[in-house]
Amino acid sequence: MPSRGKTVKTSGMTIPAGWATGEGVARWVGVLLVFLFAAHVPAAPLVYPTTVKTNQVDDYHGVEVVDTYRWLEDDKSAQTKAWVEAESKVTAAYLGQIPERKQIQERLTKLWTYEVYGTPFQRSGRYFFFKNDGVKKRGVLYVADSLAAEPRVLLDPNPLSTDGAMRISGMGASDDGKLLAYGLSATNSDWQEWKVRDVRTGADLPDRLQWAKFSGAAWTKDNRGFYYSRYDEPKAGAKLTETNQFHKLYYHRTGTPQAEDKLVYHRPDHGDWTISGLVAGDGNYLGIWISQGSYLRNRFYCQDLRETGAPVVELVNDFDAMYRFIDNDGPLFWFLTDWQAPLSRVVAIDIRKPERANWREVIPEAAEPLTNVRIINNQFVAVYLREGYNHVKVFALDGTPVREVELPGVGSAYGFSGKRADTETFYGFTSLITPGTVYRYDMKTGASTVFREPRLDFNPGDYQTYRVFFLSRDGMRVPMFIAHRKGLKLDGQNPTLLTGYGGFDISQTPEFSARNLAWMEMGGVFAMPNLRGGGEYGEGWHQAGTRVRKQNVFDDFIAAAEWLIANRYTSPPKLAISGASNGGLLVGACMTQRPELFGACLPSAGVMDMLRFPKFTIGGGWIGDYGSPENANEFKELYAYSPLHNLKPGVKYPPTLVTTGDADVTVVPAHSYKFTARLQECQAGDAPVLIRIEPGGDHGGGNTTAKVIEEAADKLGFLVKELRVKVPADMKGGPRQ
Repeated sequence: MPSRGKTVKTSGMTIPAGWATGEGVARWVGVLLVFLFAAHVPAAPLVYPTTVKTNQVDDYHGVEVVDTYRWLEDDKSAQTKAWVEAESKVTAAYLGQIPERKQIQERLTKLWTYEVYGTPFQRSGRYFFFKNDGVKKRGVLYVADSLAAEPRVLLDPNPLSTDGAMRISGMGASDDGKLLAYGLSATNSDWQEWKVRDVRTGADLPDRLQWAKFSGAAWTKDNRGFYYSRYDEPKAGAKLTETNQFHKLYYHRTGTPQAEDKLVYHRPDHGDWTISGLVAGDGNYLGIWISQGSYLRNRFYCQDLRETGAPVVELVNDFDAMYRFIDNDGPLFWFLTDWQAPLSRVVAIDIRKPERANWREVIPEAAEPLTNVRIINNQFVAVYLREGYNHVKVFALDGTPVREVELPGVGSAYGFSGKRADTETFYGFTSLITPGTVYRYDMKTGASTVFREPRLDFNPGDYQTYRVFFLSRDGMRVPMFIAHRKGLKLDGQNPTLLTGYGGFDISQTPEFSARNLAWMEMGGVFAMPNLRGGGEYGEGWHQAGTRVRKQNVFDDFIAAAEWLIANRYTSPPKLAISGASNGGLLVGACMTQRPELFGACLPSAGVMDMLRFPKFTIGGGWIGDYGSPENANEFKELYAYSPLHNLKPGVKYPPTLVTTGDADVTVVPAHSYKFTARLQECQAGDAPVLIRIEPGGDHGGGNTTAKVIEEAADKLGFLVKELRVKVPADMKGGPRQ
């Protein structure tokens, strides 16, 4: 059987003779642009730069698949760069003539300029937390010598680069609170350089650890060193493109050069394993967490640190379930696991008798997914998901219920970090209309008090949020959160933004967004369904949206749109859909399957080529969720919904603004480039097909506040134009009547 992607036909690019070089393509595109901008009138149909085509055809299990725009995968070529420049000019011209865009950006900037706090963690009386005053490009790490002391800046990444390209990508404080190990990463890279800072003086030690990736810093209880994970140094010029293999766990002793670091554990027989280290609560054991790609199942090994040269014990040696270490009491280890419990439970394993027959259940599986557990004040703090929102319970160490934490409302709770002996913890709470507020929780009394609360220029009382349920195509009951201004008229004319994700066991819980608030200020409705493929109802819900069952995710999203229309929240000309990454795939699949259902589409950094995704950077790690094109049955399903391959000439697709970053190494921009080129080729009618390409932009997590605001303004401006939204002169005052 032919292998995946085997080339069986090729031919040269169909461009004018003598213009086949990158310089020639650039000249050719330039000529087209002169014509475009000389003749452009905003009301006229858009004229796009001509994208060269090839006759590339691949054989997949006997099926010949055309890949017309394969050359756009080479984002370093002169041809691709010329195409990017040409498309960017078209997009900038179109977005620039939207009169409301400036007002929207000004309002977004004002909304975004508020203090954002992270949840604190404590080490020997010192409190560490992040804060961004809303102006800086990156959050700043603060430390206070007591809860009542004035915080001081410990680590500010903003001066490290003029454009905000450098970010803090990991950190770990020693148990005595005197030293902080921290990792720095550039915007477009997952590579980390680790350093060590003296907490008291704010000065860095000489330590420099390179070529770390997917790593934390796990300090030993003597506070003299920490465990971290790294790869071998990549070949020159290949650090952003080379496939990473053979992750290794090292121990670094502070004050010594990296060359002297001790290799603790690696697996030369499993290059695709990711290996991470942690130190058990009592400091006597090293835990080794082993994962494989995007699979949620892991192995767990341990080593006794009290014995020099102690063997690594393969405590859980199967990728059959998730095993998340919580804490220990000597040789008794507690784990959060979904082994024989799809919604997860807590079990105790005595490492002296590790056989599964000896495992003891401590907190049984409940009717709702158990997503996180910590031990604080010698009690379990357990975070659950109830139909898409959090609630939190406290248990004794024998599993006896103690109390439920009273949260401020229906939303998302996060944090709850701490050590076993701590008597306090901190958590954050947010909802669709509530900015993240940080609370201190007294583990002895059960009382919550506000630690830090942001101030925004809006009144939450003007808005309402609630949850509804709808039936998907196969009769599955699916929840959806809805938020909007109070007094909404159900007349089918409300501009509505429907967003989703549906993959990788990631739960979509209610969170505050300045962009969504601005949308609601303009009279918009925001809707977010909890699609299959996520983790809202446990592993069964996740698996129901994976591999050959992926179509369930798209059916859920389409059913959500139909419910909003049927219940007169909106109508197809007023309904927009958005999603990023796997959510970008969601938008791409749904707009190709039901183009008549939507008034505008915003796919961001989407996985659009489902036949070649494993060939790029970390794409091979997604096979656990998507399946593999090398498998004949899974290829059939992938090909049936792949957004790139299901665009058809002569179809009137909705107005579409594709967004990506040209330095995205997670979902490479080739996915968006090829999809845009094909969509422009197929589009019938006058609806625009644009692509916004952020220079130097990554997959989103590393982008600065200014870049995020600019992109949000472009997206909302596009929706305002395409959905014909009336923007009030004073957005804070509400939409025009």
